[in-house]
Amino acid sequence: MKSSAEFFNRHIVQSLVQDCRGVVGALAIALLLSACAGTALDRDSIAALAPLKLGDNTLTVADATARLPRPDLLALDESMREFVEYYTRGQNNSRVRLLSLHQAIRGSGGLNMEYDPFAEGTAQEVFHRGTANCLSYANMFIALAREAGLEANYQWLEVRPQWSKVSERVQVGLHVNVVVRLRDGKRFMVDIEPPPSRDIAGSQELTDSDAQALYYNNIAMSALASENLEEAWTYLVSALQLSPEMAHLWVNLGAIYRYSGQHQQAESSYLQALELDFTEYSAMTNLAVLYAIQGREEERSFWLDKVERHRQSNPYYHAWRGDEAAAEKDWSAALGHYSRAVELLPRDSNLLFSRGLIHYQLNNYDAAATDIEFAIELATLYSDIAYYQLQLDEVHRARLAGT
Repeated sequence: MKSSAEFFNRHIVQSLVQDCRGVVGALAIALLLSACAGTALDRDSIAALAPLKLGDNTLTVADATARLPRPDLLALDESMREFVEYYTRGQNNSRVRLLSLHQAIRGSGGLNMEYDPFAEGTAQEVFHRGTANCLSYANMFIALAREAGLEANYQWLEVRPQWSKVSERVQVGLHVNVVVRLRDGKRFMVDIEPPPSRDIAGSQELTDSDAQALYYNNIAMSALASENLEEAWTYLVSALQLSPEMAHLWVNLGAIYRYSGQHQQAESSYLQALELDFTEYSAMTNLAVLYAIQGREEERSFWLDKVERHRQSNPYYHAWRGDEAAAEKDWSAALGHYSRAVELLPRDSNLLFSRGLIHYQLNNYDAAATDIEFAIELATLYSDIAYYQLQLDEVHRARLAGT
């Protein structure tokens, strides 16, 4: 059996970011969906957006709308229909049909689908290519599942943020998977590369339009990374036309305006994001950067203070600090950070389990057992419960050996 330190390091010191073409630094782009919508927006609001100015050229919303291709992410061709028919033929039980379809897609005898974080695409493109990231895999699976008569929809997973040691910047992972509801009411999640359960902070279902907006957003951010502002703005505007109340899209729009030198429009976009979601961390950090560029020190200080207060109220920030301390074997500091995280989110099984491991490292066996037992009580995944139980057994052995 692995030592307790090995258990701890495997569980705590790991990457918290699920790479799906959507992981970026918060000073440029944010990727959280709106949590607290406050202002209703519609397509007329998007039509009134300021044009993008690139030197002597001006790109309007009407220009962007007219030139953008609009692929049907869920369209099937005949070979896809034949695939569904072959692997689900005669299966009346919806669970059996789902499992058969999933095995045919992932198994070596079927599509043998492989994960590639850069493999964007429609359902048809993914089906014939054989590689997908989380969003493009969802496109394909939903298209095939609906063809098989299953109720399949997109689902957004909120992934624990990851702070960087440099400037304590935050990264957030965009992760989308599929939720399938069967006739008996049970729900199954389907994922090509699921993030560790400890990294999932919440979930919500998405509409097909939301998924199309995320598809455009990913293309826009790739274009921005290549400094192709015209393409980035075109796709981002189209994303907003589909889902104008996604706060992170407004942050990304602001980033494009800032790169084009349109600081007033960038500021308006960041503030719009905060109108939709006052907890939008990246909008705050982007405003601080913008005001630094403009020399508006009082406003920059205001938003930096907001960022700090937001960070201090985020349990996952303190968990990250605990992870950093644990990596240095500074268990006392790690305990302090994780205790603050648990104080902020007392019923999170992963935070409790992690604090229990720290207590174990400090030979606080009673406290370790208490935390891990409570984590087991709160956990919902069998794999987590089994893993927690293994560590609890080790705590009990260590306690007996020390008496």
